[in-house]
Amino acid sequence: MKRVLIPLLAVATIGLLAWTQWLIFYGTPPDKLLFFNQKIFYYHVPNAIMVFVAVIVCGVSSLLYLKRRDGKYDDVAEAAGELAVMYGAIMLITGSIWGKAAWNVWWQWDARLTTALLLWMVMLGYVLVRKFAGPGSERLAAGLAVFGMADVPLIYFSVKIWRTLHPPTSVVPELESSMKLAFWMSFVTFTLMFVVLLVVRVSVARQHRLLRETRERGLDAGLLE
Repeated sequence: MKRVLIPLLAVATIGLLAWTQWLIFYGTPPDKLLFFNQKIFYYHVPNAIMVFVAVIVCGVSSLLYLKRRDGKYDDVAEAAGELAVMYGAIMLITGSIWGKAAWNVWWQWDARLTTALLLWMVMLGYVLVRKFAGPGSERLAAGLAVFGMADVPLIYFSVKIWRTLHPPTSVVPELESSMKLAFWMSFVTFTLMFVVLLVVRVSVARQHRLLRETRERGLDAGLLE
């Protein structure tokens, strides 16, 4: 079933992505203040949401792995952690482009931007620890993932707690109908893309883990050197 479903979802994602581009660049009016620069909004916000989803999936899976020591949870955590780094890089880059257009500055050390950068650095650390820390790195990385997950609500509520340059979370409900359609289609598209990438990456991680476990059993049995 998975062999058929994933390619179908990938094709659907490509089709939705093409339609979303049309909606963004031709189906929505230019912003009165930002003009063409406003189009980055349709990429920045959905990708930022996907960062939160990826970090939460990674954190919850890491907690389950620490509790049950079951490798299948670690596979999910590893895949989600890598996606969090990828989506996080897109979030920071598109956010900087937005900031230059809206505030005439590429970066500002306000609460939301700083906590978002911290989250990305934590998840980058998660990936690097898994890759280079050696035996036992899974448990150490799991602790980083849980710490990163705790940063998600701080990022979300930062604009409510502190006065920041970043706009409040009420922007989307205030969009006009054509902009709302483009935004939600972009959100659905990036969500489907996230699901496809997560499932494929989990499958790869699982095969790598099974191969390592098979090799370790072969070494223990004296069948391999």
